[in-house]
Amino acid sequence: MDHLSKHHRWRREAVELSALFLAVATADLVADVVVHGHDGPVLLATSAAALLAAALFHGWWTHRHTHAPPGPDPSAGPAAAVIRAEATAPGRRSAGSSLWRIRTTVADSPGSLAALCAALARLEVNIISLQTHPLSTGTVDEFLVRAPSGVPRAELAGVLAGAGGQDTWIDRADTHDLVDVPTRILGLATRTALDAAELPVALRQLFGTCVIRSLPAAPGAAQTAGSHTLDGDVMRLCEPSGGVIELSRPHLPFTPTEFARARALVELDAVLGPRVPARRDVVTLAAGNEITVRRAGPDDHRAALELHRRCSPETLRRRYHGPVDDADRYLAHLLEPRHGQTLAVELADGRLAALAHLMWDGDSAEVALLVEDAWQRHGLGLELLRRTAVLAAEAGVDSVYAVTHASNTAMVAAMRRLEVPLDYQVEDGTLVITAHLERSTEPTAPQSVGHLG
Repeated sequence: MDHLSKHHRWRREAVELSALFLAVATADLVADVVVHGHDGPVLLATSAAALLAAALFHGWWTHRHTHAPPGPDPSAGPAAAVIRAEATAPGRRSAGSSLWRIRTTVADSPGSLAALCAALARLEVNIISLQTHPLSTGTVDEFLVRAPSGVPRAELAGVLAGAGGQDTWIDRADTHDLVDVPTRILGLATRTALDAAELPVALRQLFGTCVIRSLPAAPGAAQTAGSHTLDGDVMRLCEPSGGVIELSRPHLPFTPTEFARARALVELDAVLGPRVPARRDVVTLAAGNEITVRRAGPDDHRAALELHRRCSPETLRRRYHGPVDDADRYLAHLLEPRHGQTLAVELADGRLAALAHLMWDGDSAEVALLVEDAWQRHGLGLELLRRTAVLAAEAGVDSVYAVTHASNTAMVAAMRRLEVPLDYQVEDGTLVITAHLERSTEPTAPQSVGHLG
């Protein structure tokens, strides 16, 4: 091998010496022609013009092909050519991206999470956040990802299944989901601490789409915090008053981690006790007198009973769809903030002229109004209805419905003035009006009732 290397080196040196001698002979010949020949200056000028033209042509050619993709480098091999082709080809990301929430169950073994991440990376999916929910037989991994818009839901599910994911659930996410989980839970705990009515709202926002029902306590039953239960896709949380908040999510069973979070919120609510924000909005009527719109709570029980006594039997029948024999029992439930939110219209002398109840009912909410006869047709009902619609939209509820008599034209007119899509259902003289709200509804500054018409 050493002998062959020396042989090639000697041959290369001989060629280099021959080229050197040829270059010296050519230079000597050119010098003789230029110096002693009569066409020397012409030859020099022609050479200079040829060199200049070559330089200009080279510059034009280079500029023309500046933006062309470079060709494959033969010395780099086929792998480099593939990488270069992938880099220059239009990728999926050029069409934008979408946010997805993904939850899948994998075996509790080393490398299972890495397999999921590698599968998502092959689709150019960027993992923004990750939570793990340990189970007795595996682990539930929950991702928030940003995927190219060209990647459909079915393709995401397919690659996760190929990587070992089971019971995969995929849903669209939005920018609100970009907040990390501890920050979001602390924010929900703060809202619950300020307002007892926020507990069902906080649970809904914590777990996404689910059905929440408030079940009253059984007569004589005593519930304790230790009786919270989790049964797959149904979670039951006991209230201090003895009632039960039931959450169900058939499409996605709750995990023990989620159950622990829900219990922590309920126990915080129990420690703090009943509480209602003290916000008061002053509204001016068309006649010039002022009223106050505020949240009502258990402390308003006596004033609410007096309002019922001042109302005519017809007004109470339209509100409760029949005779009211036990208003005290109704009001004790309606004024409990954990079951919903109640707005009251308070007069200057402290009396209540109207009440509006917003009661959580699964993924919707029922709204009900009671306006004293002497204060009807003053715009109080419309003002309260608009405010309850805003509260419902802020809580993430898509629709509210009112149950009344078909002859209650005042309620029908007020619902129409919400200026949102309405559905009507009539059965045996009972009218159910459903208003489909905008999720983007924002609270507005208090308006004068006199301008509501």
